[in-house]
Amino acid sequence: MALIKTLQGKTPKYGAHCFFADNATIIGDVTMGDNCSIWFNAVIRGDVHYIKMGDQVNVQDGAVIHATYQKSPTNIGSYVSIAHNAIVHGCTVHDNVLIGMGSIIMDDAVVQSNAIIAAGALVSKNTVVESGSVYAGVPAKKIKDIDTNLSQGEIQRIANSYIKYAGWYQNNKGPDT
Repeated sequence: MALIKTLQGKTPKYGAHCFFADNATIIGDVTMGDNCSIWFNAVIRGDVHYIKMGDQVNVQDGAVIHATYQKSPTNIGSYVSIAHNAIVHGCTVHDNVLIGMGSIIMDDAVVQSNAIIAAGALVSKNTVVESGSVYAGVPAKKIKDIDTNLSQGEIQRIANSYIKYAGWYQNNKGPDT
């Protein structure tokens, strides 16, 4: 059973049809919408500031979401995929975003809608990631524009797939059932 912990009088709140893996950790001032999934070893720690997430956000294995004490909260829109081992810290991520494996989004950065952060990228403090673009590298820079096929094909496909995967666990059925 996931660790969902009240801290300083603040209890995590979540919408309908959310899935929390057995060893996911969700602490304090965290609010998330419907159809979210928090996967194995993911940590969402709303102890020093609030964390707000929209609908259909998936936080994959080993990812960490945190904030900066009394300074930088974390706001995440809807239809966002935060891939394995990513760190999202004290920033704003708008709707329809894919954050790649092992990437880091730092304090006060803003990732606009319909963007992709490539695996291993470091989005440094105060960076604004333009809508409709792919950012990669350390520090992350724009490497190309996203065409509609990539946006709908990858960002939406992954967000929708994680609803299906969560269903396997919620219904105790594997992919072939």
